Amino acid sequence: MPPDDDMLLANSMGVSRETITRLHHYEAMLHKWQKALNLVSPATLPDAWRRHFIDSMQLYKHLPKSMPVLADLGCGGGFPGLVLAMLDPELQVHLIESDEKKCQFMRSVSRETETKVKIHTSRVEKSYDLVSPDIVTARALASLDKLLGYCQPWAQKNPRLVCFFMKGERAEEEILAARSLYNFQCELIRSETEPQAKILRISNIKAL
Repeated sequence: MPPDDDMLLANSMGVSRETITRLHHYEAMLHKWQKALNLVSPATLPDAWRRHFIDSMQLYKHLPKSMPVLADLGCGGGFPGLVLAMLDPELQVHLIESDEKKCQFMRSVSRETETKVKIHTSRVEKSYDLVSPDIVTARALASLDKLLGYCQPWAQKNPRLVCFFMKGERAEEEILAARSLYNFQCELIRSETEPQAKILRISNIKAL
């Protein structure tokens, strides 16, 4: 990322120079590990800063600040959960990923950038006793109806649960399909990185 963009990011989001340095180190590790692991789509690598890092960072201003425990589902290369953990050391971030090699990558990033997270090599369905989240995030993991199915056990335990799902141009179709299986409140937030993309803020999940 060019130096001018560094300063713009720091000024607009209040990101410290130290955090930007950590994010740059993360980005360098992503490029290095991508050669052996399919962490992100290869087509996105030339624009990785915007497509993955800025894309993840935009979530932060929408997170409820009084809800400290976040679970990121199927996070692969750590997006968005590991980025959010770098932005806010007080956020208790749990990264849930079934691929052990991808978990090894996230552990390496966590260690080398001194970012505190908990990484669980687990399928989501096997994770309900590992974390009791206030917030759930997911990016390019599954259709909305499946995501709501994953989250329902947590929602039953914690009625205040809030989910942030990053979706593409078919977001409204997925919402319509999911409403045949679940009642939920949904706010559509326009993505700052992709014109056709949306962030879905979902709460009050109940199976029909």
